Amino acid sequence: MCRFIRHMNVKNDNLRKTLEHFGLTENEAAVYLASLSSGPASVLALSRSSGVKRTTVYSVILALQAKGLLVREVKGWKTLFAAEPPEKLENIIEARKTELLQALPDLSALYNLRGDEGSIRFYDGIEAVKSVYESLIKEIRPHEDYLVLSDLNQWLSLDAKFFQNFIERRAKLPINIRILSQESDTAKKLKKHERAYNEKIKFLPPDTKLTTNLVITPQRVVIHQLVHPVFAMSIANPNIIRMHKEQFEIMWKALAE
Repeated sequence: MCRFIRHMNVKNDNLRKTLEHFGLTENEAAVYLASLSSGPASVLALSRSSGVKRTTVYSVILALQAKGLLVREVKGWKTLFAAEPPEKLENIIEARKTELLQALPDLSALYNLRGDEGSIRFYDGIEAVKSVYESLIKEIRPHEDYLVLSDLNQWLSLDAKFFQNFIERRAKLPINIRILSQESDTAKKLKKHERAYNEKIKFLPPDTKLTTNLVITPQRVVIHQLVHPVFAMSIANPNIIRMHKEQFEIMWKALAE
């Protein structure tokens, strides 16, 4: 019995944290969960079952009513409050999403006015690194160059599912993708499908050993370490971008098809 009670307490704590994550306060989450469990209940009953003080619980009930998660029922002389179905939580998420979409143009305008030319940013861990790659294909414009110096085998092995999907999504963009890769079975397979992936691949000399991935676009240079600890460095400086592009072109012209 004690084990069951502990299990239920842990479960309720997790549910409360989930509700808080999606926009409810700690007290709102506690009262809503109590109402879901108890059915229609008085203010006093909700206060007792949720652990929220009686002096506070009524304002919490009003807030939950405003969010469409609690309704008032009148039975005879009694006023009770009942939880709406949990599916109503989707309305909160959709409302927040709508607000965000409406605010995005203004937020983007502020972001673009930051004047980050010349900035160097560091991204630690594979998830942060993946966000850098997402940014690369979002900001690049049609017909621009997307240049890569890499060991494609190591690059893909970091998260094969994500980077294979990234290659497929990148292939749909009307951009010029050229890759200088360390030779490997993975690189050879990708070269066989150059046309399908909208890219051109040349192999570096056989004794080349790369431990970083270099991406050059007109917007930035990204240096991504392929060995642990995995991190990426993004440089948005036009002179550094130009220098790396010129070095890439020299190597590209020197190598055979």
